[in-house]
Amino acid sequence: MVLFFQSTAVDPPATIYMGRDKVENEELLQHGLPEVRRTLTQDVWFHVDKLSSAHVYLRLPESIPSWTEIPEPLLYDCAQLVKANSIEGTCIAAHPGNKKNHLTIIYTPHSNVKVRGVLTQKTGDMAVGAVSFFNDRTVKRFYVKERENAVVNRLNKTRVERKVDYEAERQERERALGRKKKEFANAQVLYSEEAIAEQHRLDERRARLKAAQGEGQGEGESDAEASDDSFM
Repeated sequence: MVLFFQSTAVDPPATIYMGRDKVENEELLQHGLPEVRRTLTQDVWFHVDKLSSAHVYLRLPESIPSWTEIPEPLLYDCAQLVKANSIEGTCIAAHPGNKKNHLTIIYTPHSNVKVRGVLTQKTGDMAVGAVSFFNDRTVKRFYVKERENAVVNRLNKTRVERKVDYEAERQERERALGRKKKEFANAQVLYSEEAIAEQHRLDERRARLKAAQGEGQGEGESDAEASDDSFM
């Protein structure tokens, strides 16, 4: 089962989700949404730096151009949710002796997360759900001073738990991607046709202006000849 939350830090609300345990984290790592030239939304992965914590995902709204432009209030919601579900970073009431403040939250596009748990059965030296990154420079950091219960409670009130059919979601995403590509192609064709039509209009206007200028010059020459004749 996957836990879904709604953040009202942006309008319309953004979806945040996470697995219940490390096994589900592994599944989510393998099925997150990568960036596809921003034709569709993508998933952004959050985790407490250097501590054991939940893998939290933000489904980046299409209204936000890039994962590097996530508004700070939305980042704060994601960071608070990560902290609230960190084994070592939660409040003392939930995990006595494990209270930690002043945490650094790391986040990066899902497509930059290298899934290592897949190799566990072959090598035996990597834990399920463990990750590294394809590019360490494509990782940003967000500082959290302490847990803010008001934020965590607001998010928890929106929590919905449901089973995810990853194959069905993949197929729907493929169909949505196909529709987006078709819309883009149609827009390109329409733009090209409009551009050609506009160019034709400009060419015709130039031709009319040139013709009008030529006629004006001809009339001026005829008037001059008539004046010369009358003078004679």
